[in-house]
Amino acid sequence: MIYLDNAATTYKKPESVVRAVKRCIKKYSANPGRGAHRLSIIAGEAVYDARERISKFFHTNSPERVVFTCNTTHALNLAIKAFVKPGDHVLISNLEHNSVLRPLHKLKETIGVEYSIFNALTDDLRREIVSHIRSNTKVIISTAASNVIGKQIPLDVLADIKREYNLRLVIDAAQAAGHKKIELDTLSCDAFCFPAHKAMLGIMGTGACIFGGDFAVEPLMEGGSGTLSKSLYMPTALPESVEAGTLGLPGIVALNAGIEFIENYGILEVERRINYLTGLLIERIASVNGAKIIGADHGVVSFLVRDLGSEHTAALLDKYGICTRAGLHCAPLAHHTVGTFESGTVRASLSIFNTRKDVDALYKALKRI
Repeated sequence: MIYLDNAATTYKKPESVVRAVKRCIKKYSANPGRGAHRLSIIAGEAVYDARERISKFFHTNSPERVVFTCNTTHALNLAIKAFVKPGDHVLISNLEHNSVLRPLHKLKETIGVEYSIFNALTDDLRREIVSHIRSNTKVIISTAASNVIGKQIPLDVLADIKREYNLRLVIDAAQAAGHKKIELDTLSCDAFCFPAHKAMLGIMGTGACIFGGDFAVEPLMEGGSGTLSKSLYMPTALPESVEAGTLGLPGIVALNAGIEFIENYGILEVERRINYLTGLLIERIASVNGAKIIGADHGVVSFLVRDLGSEHTAALLDKYGICTRAGLHCAPLAHHTVGTFESGTVRASLSIFNTRKDVDALYKALKRI
């Protein structure tokens, strides 16, 4: 089987990640920070070790502001509903995932939030974004890289506008974290959201939000926190203020191990390999008669084949043992942008474990199709 659906979830995990999860479950799978016994203390230390590694990996100095979530969608909902208030105006890109679009639409219906969509594909991104700013604009929310066409949005431009206009900046890094070097200490980002199960090489069910600044964050839900249990209110300090309930320890441990693997591999080498394989994939697909590339960059290539539906093409590829994804990829706004809302696309997406042989196998299967 050749797996080219890594933008959804990486299938192959490093052996070090598998070992870390197994060791966690067998040796110290107790409730982290919720007891005075040895196993609970070890579990709590494992969680803090992960916060520290995440903080250093993304170049921040505040491990206590690394909040664990179930996934990127959870992290984005937490950030959006913490920052966006009644009557606020929000800016989002035209490549956003439903994990941004749906929460904002809900807030529009319930508390009168307004949002405008800027064109992330323009040659002058700064001018495009600034043209949409109003007196009540409070937040910019943007993907770092599109899950449909791989387009990377320059985060430094967003950060400059955020600082100049005194806005909040929320980044959806689901497709960028683990594939490129990101230094948050230079970005003034207020919320940086990412999953464990994609390029970070962890397992499903875990994500994180790194909050910048020194502001308080309203909880998305309330419950047990392990501290201040006599109070009817959640603690006010991060991370406990927004981490209600028992944390997913095996997933956090896996994320920690995934980052360690990337550190040893070298994040710049990861970026180089992904770019090399992406270029090769673009070249191979473009050479197939009848295949049309819709968009491609940063480990993601979306395409269509003649008059076949995207689901039909993906099903035929599956018969050749090749896993891709078809449809709208939970990002209808992006498909409206590139003109594939009705058809969707076939998406082939890469990880560092893919090879030239994988790309060639897809090419040969497409030629047969």
